Amino acid sequence: MTVITQAPTAQIDARGQATLNLLWERIRRQGDMPGFTRAINAILASMRGEDEREFSMTQTVLSDPVLTQKVLRLANSGMYSAFGQRVNTVSKAVLVLGTEAIGHLALGLKLIEELAKSTPDSAVAHVEMEKAVLAGMVAQQVAASAATRDPEEAVVCSILHSLGRMMVTFYMPERWAALQAAGAGDEDRAAPGLLGLSLEQIGRATAEHWGLPRNLVAGMRSVEPGERGDVFGHEDWLAALGTMSTRCANSLWNDDAAGAEQVRELASAFAPLLGVEPEQILGAVDKAKVEAAGDLSIAPLANPPEKRAQVDAVQRKREAGNRILMSGVADMRDAGPNVSAGQMTAMALETMFKGLSFTRAFAFLRNRREGKYLAKMGLGDGAKGLLPNLAFDDAYEANVFHAALASDRVIFIENARDPKFAAKLPGWWRGTLSQARCFVVIPLCMHGQPVGFIYGDWDDTFPSVHLSQGEFALLNDLRALVVRTVERRAHPEVAAVSGKA
Repeated sequence: MTVITQAPTAQIDARGQATLNLLWERIRRQGDMPGFTRAINAILASMRGEDEREFSMTQTVLSDPVLTQKVLRLANSGMYSAFGQRVNTVSKAVLVLGTEAIGHLALGLKLIEELAKSTPDSAVAHVEMEKAVLAGMVAQQVAASAATRDPEEAVVCSILHSLGRMMVTFYMPERWAALQAAGAGDEDRAAPGLLGLSLEQIGRATAEHWGLPRNLVAGMRSVEPGERGDVFGHEDWLAALGTMSTRCANSLWNDDAAGAEQVRELASAFAPLLGVEPEQILGAVDKAKVEAAGDLSIAPLANPPEKRAQVDAVQRKREAGNRILMSGVADMRDAGPNVSAGQMTAMALETMFKGLSFTRAFAFLRNRREGKYLAKMGLGDGAKGLLPNLAFDDAYEANVFHAALASDRVIFIENARDPKFAAKLPGWWRGTLSQARCFVVIPLCMHGQPVGFIYGDWDDTFPSVHLSQGEFALLNDLRALVVRTVERRAHPEVAAVSGKA
């Protein structure tokens, strides 16, 4: 990837360079964020390409289902409603929004996605990530009110304003702890003394290291309200908006009176610099707050006291559930060679039912003579009465169950009631299990051939379910133990040879 040389990093002394070297080493040790760097190369190539770049960007977007949904939602949003008709394809969205807008949107999404996946268990890093997302929301609303050509560019610049803070909290948590102790709440002030460079410089160095476009890197600098001179270009405007949006995000975070007053002061101070009236800025911030309340997870802004108590209760339940899953995996490993495939399947079903708090869970086995998958065990509300109706042909059909079995991968459906997803749901499911809000399919395959699967779902008592990477790993451990038992029972002579070995 091409590295852009900018003045701020060129002036870094030996101590600052040592900090960056440590950061690059930590990033390499965790895989150098391969998903993000590959995505950057594809997105930037689509933005730069002279020939067929609309088609190239369409391919880039369609390769990522999440990005596809975001692009279509943006194309149909009020921001672009002047185009007067619904946009149903990515190809048309590229024509409506342009490759630059979609490219910046994709960069912002990939940045957050990859940072979130790097160390998802870091609460401090999660806070910095959500503050960056909140800054992006503020920037989008302000940019939209200012009628800029590419509000997505403003979003990415505003997210990137916090990149230095995110990189230190994610990859050098011990240095962040030292900054907090030395700065007494002002990490930016303490950074040059402890790290040899500012957090802004770390962010810009990282952006250059990744080869981000020059205009985005240039927009990452901080700008004070009185700094507008005779020459004030687009990059200066982006930098000013990013500065204000980042400070607004910090002020909005706790959703209190002091923060609201700080936002009013920021709106008045930055209005002349941005060419937007203070009232417009405050209106844009209010819209961002509404959006943040629905999209952020840990910000106090998105969690009033009653919701916070509910989230804490759910979190405690999930932690207890994960302990049940881990205990179940241990019990199944200790079960010994004489346990039957049915007994092992029953143990896995019970462990998953309790550990993930399923509303209902079923174990389906494949009957090759009948050419069907049949539910043999069930747990949960009314499960026993549903068993006779839970059967379907094993001949491949284009639905989510056969897709899971064919791919031999755990599939989690977050919203089974999405009208766009209806065609993926078979008739037998709609007739028996349609009370489910979301569900998971855990295939059981031996030598590439499905022998059955475990199904679990959640109804409306679980308004939002997200499985963590750790939970996916435990589900894969459980199914591997079941499959191993099935293989041992099907081929005892192989198991005996393996045991002697």
